[in-house]
Amino acid sequence: MLGRLSKLLFVLLLVFGIFAGCSTSGEKTGGGTDKQNESGNNSEEQVNEPTEDYGDTGGINLPIVDKPVEITWMLVSDVSNLKDKAVIKEIEKRTGIKLNIQSYSSGTYSEKLNTVVASGQLPDIWHGLPVAKVNELGQKGAVVAINEYLDELPNYKKLYAEENDWVMKSFSDDKGNMYTWPIYGVNRELNHGFLYRKDIFDKNGIELWNNTEEFYEALKKLKEEYPDSAPYASKTAEFIYRDWGFGWGITGAQYPAYYDESDKTWKFQFTDPKHKEMLDFMKKLYNEGLLDKEFITDTEASWTTKMTTGKSFVTFDWIGRLDMFYEQVKAENPDYDLRYGNPVGPENTIRSLDKIANWGHTVTKNDKSEIALKLLDYLSSPSGAELIMVGVKDEIYKDEGDGKITYPDLNVDVVGIKDLENQYGMWVEGMYLRADERSVYFNYTKKEQEAQDMMQGKMQPLDPILKFNDKENDTIAKLQPNLLTAGIEFSTKYVMTKSHGDKEWDAWLEEAKRLKVDDFIQVYNDAQKRFDSE
Repeated sequence: MLGRLSKLLFVLLLVFGIFAGCSTSGEKTGGGTDKQNESGNNSEEQVNEPTEDYGDTGGINLPIVDKPVEITWMLVSDVSNLKDKAVIKEIEKRTGIKLNIQSYSSGTYSEKLNTVVASGQLPDIWHGLPVAKVNELGQKGAVVAINEYLDELPNYKKLYAEENDWVMKSFSDDKGNMYTWPIYGVNRELNHGFLYRKDIFDKNGIELWNNTEEFYEALKKLKEEYPDSAPYASKTAEFIYRDWGFGWGITGAQYPAYYDESDKTWKFQFTDPKHKEMLDFMKKLYNEGLLDKEFITDTEASWTTKMTTGKSFVTFDWIGRLDMFYEQVKAENPDYDLRYGNPVGPENTIRSLDKIANWGHTVTKNDKSEIALKLLDYLSSPSGAELIMVGVKDEIYKDEGDGKITYPDLNVDVVGIKDLENQYGMWVEGMYLRADERSVYFNYTKKEQEAQDMMQGKMQPLDPILKFNDKENDTIAKLQPNLLTAGIEFSTKYVMTKSHGDKEWDAWLEEAKRLKVDDFIQVYNDAQKRFDSE
């Protein structure tokens, strides 16, 4: 998702002046005040008092308003009639808030958000901008400072001001104002990694690798047995350097910058000596025909064909492929068996996923701000998480005991989150804010659970999440694109050109200096010093 929104970083600099026309009253309005009714619906209809037990709301009172109020919410969904789905109606029933949903497909959302931000006509709730840009909007008075309402938001306060107080430090602006609403616990512990054809390995007496040299030997043996194959195939294009980099300990969530725990400093992956070691290994595979010649350009369709027809046997991807590929080919090849493999690289580690993520969920500053914030707070409670991720008990799902959840109305072999979105309006991107681990998303298949178990103790430490000032954000925005592009281009040419070696590496280091890599990394180390001192 982060990648989809990078187009906005520069366009926003042109539009902040437009916000002078936005509503910026910012007066706090609690549920049921006269001011609410002036701004939203003029209906005098009273919202009924709750007659059901909705579970653990974390301290937020339901209904949120005592008279109907409409909130506009911009989010990502391909479901055309989302407003008619059971969960959307249930939100209104529980809170008194009617949702005017503005939904766009994942392919068009960022472009539409760009247009909406430029117009200044922001919906009440939306998401999708980097934190730095949301903070700029907050300083312009366009979005609300959540910290000013903490006492009205018990779930936010508990999750992000008390239990994980680093969140307020890392995501707030220079004045300590917090304009974004994070997501809690939605990431799986493990979601990607190296995958291999166990059926082919077993057929040829090849053991699963436990280190980088064994990985090489396995690919070499595959090439001997299948001369026309490219044993390792890749569909992630330039992201192969990021994905493999975890095993060399040179990448993280701030890619291409990463935090080196050994000396407590930030570094740039593409100029790190360990990156050269990784490139030399990739180069060796490429020269021997073990790494697919199309590793940097292959399409998903072509890659899928290679991985399902015996042209390639090892890759790096999402663990959902373990069962997905089998389902695609089981009729022709019932022995097909894709499994999760061990990491590659001297660190023998794989990426850790953040417990708390920030997708820029934001509330526009207007006379409905407090109502919108309270709605987000409810959806951040255990009760709200259940509604969005599991559903309504005995109406949408059945609890069969021992953690088994079933959906009687869904006639599918394996219930997925898209099934739940299409049928009930659950799991809508932009609406889920807290995980319920009973959800089907955490109901791993046998192969996925095997992957989770294999990687225990092999996860890279999470890098600190830093807060940058305006000048530092400008430096990052100015320098990172050129450095990243140049790093990828050099790395690809280095791997694919037999004659490239130490001389070309040294020339690249000089080029990186010309592109001000030292200034780029200094920003991270300066921010780290502030982070450590707070």
